[in-house]
Amino acid sequence: MTGSSGTDNSDMNTTGIIATRALALTVVLATAWLLWSGLYKPLLLALGAFSCAMVIYMSFRMQLFGYSIFTPSFGWRLLGYWLWLGKEVVKSSLLVSRIVLSPRLPISPTTAQLDAKSRHPVDLATLGNCITLTPGTLTLRIRDGRLTVHALTREVAEDLMNGEMNRRVARLREN
Repeated sequence: MTGSSGTDNSDMNTTGIIATRALALTVVLATAWLLWSGLYKPLLLALGAFSCAMVIYMSFRMQLFGYSIFTPSFGWRLLGYWLWLGKEVVKSSLLVSRIVLSPRLPISPTTAQLDAKSRHPVDLATLGNCITLTPGTLTLRIRDGRLTVHALTREVAEDLMNGEMNRRVARLREN
């Protein structure tokens, strides 16, 4: 069925969804830029606007706005994941500080193999980056859905192997 202008209503609906998702991403990017930069000089504001525009342009070129990653449910799951990850980073930072400041320096460096619950490349990269972001751990390699991780202590490696981060990253993609 076509509208009075001769365009398909489903095309108009898809265009509206894409425009809404692009606007939402623009607002998130601009807000993040303004909050994180803390400097509101004309040159920096112009560079921030240019950066946001480039990300939106590249997202259009890559046709990212057609994917469900820009749905509200994903946004809430992602926000919850970020909050959990922030808590884990603080917890790990305190643990690493305690280890480094201890006169005995109770380290037991070890490597471990972690099988990712999700094989999607974005999930693997997210999991590897989040492991590396957490103090005391470092992702050394990702191959065939398996991550090789270096940990400062065996306890840290065991905690990582319990799979909480792995499970939470895999859950981000659920519909």
